[in-house]
Amino acid sequence: MAEPEKKIAREDIQPIGKDDVAIGSVAEMKNESGESLPNDQFQNELNVTVDDYVHAREEANNFTLEETRTMMESVWKIHELDPNFPDSILDKIREFLFNEDVFINPEKHADLISEIKIEAALIVNNSPYAEVRAVVDNTDDPNMPCASLRAYIIGLLFVTLLAFINQLFSIRQPSITVEANVAQLLAYPVGVACAKWLPDVGFTLFGSRHSLNPGPFSKKEHMLITIMAKVGANLPYTDYVVWVQFLPHMFNQSWASSFAYQIVIALGTNFIGFGLAGICRRFLVYPAYCVWPTSLVTMALNNSFHDSSNPSVMGPFKKVLTMSRLKFFVLTFTAMFFYFWFPNFIFEALSIFNWINWIAPNNLHLSTITGMNNGLGINPFPTFDWNILLWDQMDPLMVPFFNTVNRFAGLVISAFAVLGVWYSNTFNTGYLPINSNKVFDHFGKFYNVTRTLDDRGFFDAEKYTDYSPAYMSAANLTVYACFFAIYTATISYAIMYHRHEIAMGFKNMFKRGDKNEYNDVHNRLMSVYPEVPEWWYLICLCISIAFGCAGIAAWPTYTTVGVVFYGLALCLVFVIPIGIIRAITGIQVTLNVLAEFIGGAWVEGNALAMNFFKSFGYVTCAHTIQFLNDLKLAHYSKIPPRHAFWAQMVACLVSTFVCTGVLNFQIHIKDVCTTDAPNRFYCPGNNTFFTASVLWGTLGPHKVFGKGGLYTLLLIGFPVGLVVPPILYYVTRRFPQKKWLRQIHPIAIIYGGLTWAPYNFAYVWPQVPIGFIAMVWLKSRYLACWSKYNYVLSASWSAAIGISAIIIFFSVQYSGKVSLDWWGNNVSYQGCESTACRRLTLADGEFFGPRTW
Repeated sequence: MAEPEKKIAREDIQPIGKDDVAIGSVAEMKNESGESLPNDQFQNELNVTVDDYVHAREEANNFTLEETRTMMESVWKIHELDPNFPDSILDKIREFLFNEDVFINPEKHADLISEIKIEAALIVNNSPYAEVRAVVDNTDDPNMPCASLRAYIIGLLFVTLLAFINQLFSIRQPSITVEANVAQLLAYPVGVACAKWLPDVGFTLFGSRHSLNPGPFSKKEHMLITIMAKVGANLPYTDYVVWVQFLPHMFNQSWASSFAYQIVIALGTNFIGFGLAGICRRFLVYPAYCVWPTSLVTMALNNSFHDSSNPSVMGPFKKVLTMSRLKFFVLTFTAMFFYFWFPNFIFEALSIFNWINWIAPNNLHLSTITGMNNGLGINPFPTFDWNILLWDQMDPLMVPFFNTVNRFAGLVISAFAVLGVWYSNTFNTGYLPINSNKVFDHFGKFYNVTRTLDDRGFFDAEKYTDYSPAYMSAANLTVYACFFAIYTATISYAIMYHRHEIAMGFKNMFKRGDKNEYNDVHNRLMSVYPEVPEWWYLICLCISIAFGCAGIAAWPTYTTVGVVFYGLALCLVFVIPIGIIRAITGIQVTLNVLAEFIGGAWVEGNALAMNFFKSFGYVTCAHTIQFLNDLKLAHYSKIPPRHAFWAQMVACLVSTFVCTGVLNFQIHIKDVCTTDAPNRFYCPGNNTFFTASVLWGTLGPHKVFGKGGLYTLLLIGFPVGLVVPPILYYVTRRFPQKKWLRQIHPIAIIYGGLTWAPYNFAYVWPQVPIGFIAMVWLKSRYLACWSKYNYVLSASWSAAIGISAIIIFFSVQYSGKVSLDWWGNNVSYQGCESTACRRLTLADGEFFGPRTW
């Protein structure tokens, strides 16, 4: 096994010699031993630690001026409007490229050329982003064990366990979900124990020996297990379809209990995204600008267990920190594990800290503005629960700060729309709660969709006319308008901001595995491993299409097999734009609303068909993005592509069968999904899915958003979203000196408007100061400290919450016999924060809205 590369510490840095004219001209300082180090200003401008600087300085001496120019022209084209790229570096690149005197009289610009060469070296031999350099090694050992028998056994054990638990408790209220980070945490001691106790026995296959114990538990094995767990933790989306088909109080189709039917449609939806992910690798995995921020926390957790280096770093208050990453992880994990008992069980007011409402719980306007349960949540100190901040997987320690700020700005802007619509009673929203995701009838009660159906579950126009149109709250209407805007904005944003990168992806798509356009260090290290042929992924895609078509055609689903190809077409249009946004910002734009909108319009009156349109239209792209995220993890970890391919395939297959087996058991539980269900198996998600399927499939979007519909005006979101990114793009190009314009991200702003119904300010505002401290203040002043601890802290807290929540659930909540009924657990649910107050009320027998519909 190859020796690991030696980490360079400050005491290893050699002085700059007399021959280092080009690079040595950069302003530097020397320590007491005479060793040369970059000064703080230069280090901050380059956004590098001392170790990164030394490596880059040595490599930069090999670059000629013309080579540097060519490289920087490519960097400028890709990163000119990249909000993740440091402003100071872009300024220097602009000064370097667009000043001809630099190339005519290079001796007059020695300092600038030196800095640019060092930045070029960073890009070639590492990542241009400090976030990636903090947790991703730029070295590899091809001989390190990866896809060992041990890794597969442990991985499939966790896949089975996570799939079983998540499926079984998905119908419980509240549900419980075990995330992959829990498996990642537990896999380490299991792997170490296996390395210690398992015998070295195995077999040889195709010239390679596969042993039960190939040696010490490696970080590649650990990450392969994590990738398998990430696949296994997700449930088949078609579970929802089966539930609403089978249940007697829904569509009552007893044939949906067939295991063959359930497994066929589950395999069709689960693997279709996997086939597309492989085809999109060149767009969303190989490019260095595709950072995938959510992957960095996973990398940090892996490093905590396997990186034995422990350099001393300067922290806040000029204190030198020597604690190892693993010790820091253990301490912060333990602290959060015990603390989470308070907001989650002992003192729940710490989680829903709506202290302003305690003053006057029944005050309508106070609750509307500051309420966290039913209001807008405008509160300077809304929570002391870290889990609240993770509600949309946007950990402020993980995502770039521009993402956090832009989402908050979008939330602020949309808040005025919510308040304006509600207080003006536009669309009769004053009769409804201001911030609800429910659907209401014209009596202000929850919409009873079964009152619009005939005996077959199809739309009955006469019953609908005798009942009521469907109404939504002010916040929910704002969310739909923002959904419409974000879809068109995603397309125009990708074209305006990332057309060069997309063109590069298409160019490299036909190079048969040649990735020389992507020449950063991670692609060069991965080039030693055999690539997965495109036809492997195409076969997977074709097989999944066949399963999907078979499931729809072989059973009475009242749906055309064209729905499968509709899902493919929708994904092909959106997957690259959505993937680029996810890879850069961490934001995932989902197609669920668009899939409902198009599917409902296509098969109006047929809720069952709309469910399949929604499933294939939404899941295809969502799974593709998920698999691409895992492929980026494998890329960062230097896991051979074929090992990652088979690990994902096997994990997905096992997870699908486990989940479907549990589902087949669940649907036969007596009184399941009713108020009489045992073990609180009330199925909140399934009931919501049924309501949405009837609302969008049976009633159809024509009655809601079509000509003469109640909410036709909301369609303005489509053209607004289309024009916003081009306008911002040209404004940014017109005023390049306004650096803050480059930090405005139109998709993130619109995404902020999707927060409402039922979430609000309280879930987003606390992320802003925390994100500023971590991603701006600490990162800019103490980069080495931030690099060492930031992502480890994020990983430890999220893992601690996951483990603590499981223990709390099974030890005191599951039985329902242990509860703490006291002021600290009840005060957050008083008055309008218990039952949402409404601005306008109706007399008995009255209703709002039109007299005919």
